[in-house]
Amino acid sequence: WAAGSAARQACSWLWFRSDPPPLRPAPSRRLLVALHLLQLGYVYRCVRALRLGWRLCREEAAEEERAHMAFLAHDISMLRLFETFLENAPQLALLLYSVLRTSKAEPAQGVGICTAFLCVTWSLLDYHQSLRSFLLDKYEMGWGSSVVYFLWNLLLLCPRILALALFALLWPYGVAVHFPLVWLAMFLWVSLQGTDFMESPGPEQLYRAIVAVILYFSWFNVAPGRTLHRSIIYHGFILVDSALLSLAWLWGRAPEEQHPYLIPVLCTALPCYLVGLLLRVAYYERLHPNVRARPRSGGDEVDADRRADGAVELRSVSEPELLNSRLRYLARSHFSLSALAEPRLLNGAAAV
Repeated sequence: WAAGSAARQACSWLWFRSDPPPLRPAPSRRLLVALHLLQLGYVYRCVRALRLGWRLCREEAAEEERAHMAFLAHDISMLRLFETFLENAPQLALLLYSVLRTSKAEPAQGVGICTAFLCVTWSLLDYHQSLRSFLLDKYEMGWGSSVVYFLWNLLLLCPRILALALFALLWPYGVAVHFPLVWLAMFLWVSLQGTDFMESPGPEQLYRAIVAVILYFSWFNVAPGRTLHRSIIYHGFILVDSALLSLAWLWGRAPEEQHPYLIPVLCTALPCYLVGLLLRVAYYERLHPNVRARPRSGGDEVDADRRADGAVELRSVSEPELLNSRLRYLARSHFSLSALAEPRLLNGAAAV
């Protein structure tokens, strides 16, 4: 967890360095370095956003301030997602393992585990909503699509963490072998997709390493283009991997094992995963912005032309310094057929 926290602080510091000069924080560089070394970089970002948001609520907000607030909110959402999978998800698996190991579950522990699952899934929804803020208002995420997106991520995440906890129940040190192997496979897979998220090659490797950790638990799209084949490969791999971990537990457990309730729970995990996949397919077939995206010819907001492959070409916005280029890159990866909004139309600014 120390490594995860250090990686998150490193990303925060690198983003501060690459931000446009008008949007950089007021403190000196040495003070920012000290804050990040003390693991307070993310806290400083949140405090900064709260101060700006409080001022915008009390006063009439200028367009630049609202765009600045959206810029800060996007970075906070991304860092929260990093924290979730670098720190919270491993802690959740460890907590579940501890409960199963001791065969004692206090009511507070049960509530804590359920709450942790909901919080991890909520961070994915918050990140997706942050990406949607780059789209035109007509593609804003409604309650129905939010519920479906939340449910399919929850149903896919629960069986994965359960399989990891069961495997650790018999072979605690086996996880120390399993995680590096799967992480390395995910890191190589992300590298082959040719991501271009950070400003330079060195930080880009850090980003790919973080994404590989996320992929150990949950799907995360990192490259533009159609994701169908990549998604099939990923979910097929995770399904087989989780099934092998669960079968290893079934094979290695003692007959007198004091966990009779785990058998029906494990039998329910596979249907949950399949239902999650069905909900994911339904989301992308009916509720994803790409389903409703249409090329726009003419108009004042976006100048888009249809390419030979059916995608939408986008002209650069008039004031790129008001946009969070990092999240905009990921938004282009997720919504390659959708028309991205100009700064004044950002839903994220309206979320202040």
